[in-house]
Amino acid sequence: MSKQKIVIYTDGACSGNPGPGGWGAILQWNSQYKEILGYELQTTNNRMEMTAAIEALSILKKPSCVIIYTDSKYLQLGITEWIHKWVKNNWCKNNKEPIKNIDLWQTLYDQLNKHDIIWEWVKGHSDNEGNLAADRLAVRGKEEAINIGKLKR
Repeated sequence: MSKQKIVIYTDGACSGNPGPGGWGAILQWNSQYKEILGYELQTTNNRMEMTAAIEALSILKKPSCVIIYTDSKYLQLGITEWIHKWVKNNWCKNNKEPIKNIDLWQTLYDQLNKHDIIWEWVKGHSDNEGNLAADRLAVRGKEEAINIGKLKR
């Protein structure tokens, strides 16, 4: 039985860095389509980019062939190139300092054992409809975080 093929578009948004942030993702398979989004009250843009991918992958019930489109070079290069050295160095940079966002990198790394994933970079805010739609979701999430932050004052 072959693995299901899934296309995912992800994006993150942050108001300030750090500040209130949101993430969004769109999953497409066969003729199915699902949008997800969320937020954090105090975060960074990189964390939101990563969270979008983690949340999208966590929805998948069984091992799949996945293409993830992201406009984050940090996410795309981190998971395809840098991570191998980080794992070898016990999640540290060359200077022995722990990497940033280690919790999210470890979660993403675990997903590599579950799915066959291709990580594709796309230019943000260009003509890629999937990326633009994921960006709209991330901005909605960020706006929710900003509004909730205002209510808590």
